Amino acid sequence: MPTVHELTRQDARRIAVHAQLLTAERPTDLLGMLRHLTMLQADTTEVVAASADLVAWSRLGADYRVGELDKAATAGAVVELEMRLRPAEDIALFRAEMAAWPGVGKLRDWEEYQRDWVEANDDCRRDILEKLYDQGPLSSRDLPDTSVLPWQSSGWNNDRNVRMMVSLLVRRGEVAAAGREGRERLWDLAERVYPDVEPVPLEDALRLRNERRLRSLGIARVTAAESPAEALTAGDVGEPAVVEGVRGKWRVDPSYLDLPFEGRAALLSPLDRLVFDRKRMAELFEFDYQLEMYKPLAKRRWGYWALPILVGDQLVGKLDATADRPGGMLRVDAIHEDGDWTPAMREAVDAELTSLAEFLDLELE
Repeated sequence: MPTVHELTRQDARRIAVHAQLLTAERPTDLLGMLRHLTMLQADTTEVVAASADLVAWSRLGADYRVGELDKAATAGAVVELEMRLRPAEDIALFRAEMAAWPGVGKLRDWEEYQRDWVEANDDCRRDILEKLYDQGPLSSRDLPDTSVLPWQSSGWNNDRNVRMMVSLLVRRGEVAAAGREGRERLWDLAERVYPDVEPVPLEDALRLRNERRLRSLGIARVTAAESPAEALTAGDVGEPAVVEGVRGKWRVDPSYLDLPFEGRAALLSPLDRLVFDRKRMAELFEFDYQLEMYKPLAKRRWGYWALPILVGDQLVGKLDATADRPGGMLRVDAIHEDGDWTPAMREAVDAELTSLAEFLDLELE
């Protein structure tokens, strides 16, 4: 029987912070950082800065400049897959899954629906691929909707035939994101975007992805809610663990056990991997936080795009700030302190806030 590691919450938090490269020893290389984290969410909301830029800056600090991720993508070193920026070579870990679309073994109802819908609209699929071949990269609004069976949904995507077809062609490995024109994503044939790499066999690829995910998380629950594009668990890799005061079973990357810990202050994107899994965040960090951009103004406690504040191994508050680019100012509307902050904590957070303004080339207001 394998040893089950018995961790305190502090142990688990420090493992998670180490794994996410948020200790005092900062990484210095953008692509090395991305390879370790495996992916950055490509959300373009820019209340302060785009999420991927915030994540990169919060790790690299002054060694990172806005636009460097875009340059890496233009150079072919970074690709976007299902709204995640990944090292281009990692496409090798997804090729077999793309080839096996819509899934292996007995399909779930929604997988069968997607398969049948694409088959019913195969002429539309071919028309999109032909236009991309002739004219790509193109935005989705420039692609033809020749579907005969509309996409049926009870929500946001009902009748959004081109949008859904493109997203499924991405999962099939036929189409890929090829940059942006303003805020609008452009699409092209995958063979023009992805590097020509040998696919890793499916079973091996899934295990490697689990191993790398656990390496980037440090600690993950054995079971978690299903998450689109990127799982919240890491399968059976790593070693078993329990966390004192937290129910459930965990897997831990043993390379982080018993490491010395020196923390620092960090201002995090609301989509940062340290806090993205809100259940894990609440269990390990006991941090009360929600992204409130979809709430009415009167119901917001911390702000439209409040940034979680990390000090050491604890999440200690939220920063409500807005980048006023026309005015050249980074406006701080509020700093919400959880618990009792020491003068040293305030000094560390103020220094990081000053660094954020410098990163954005704005004056701090």
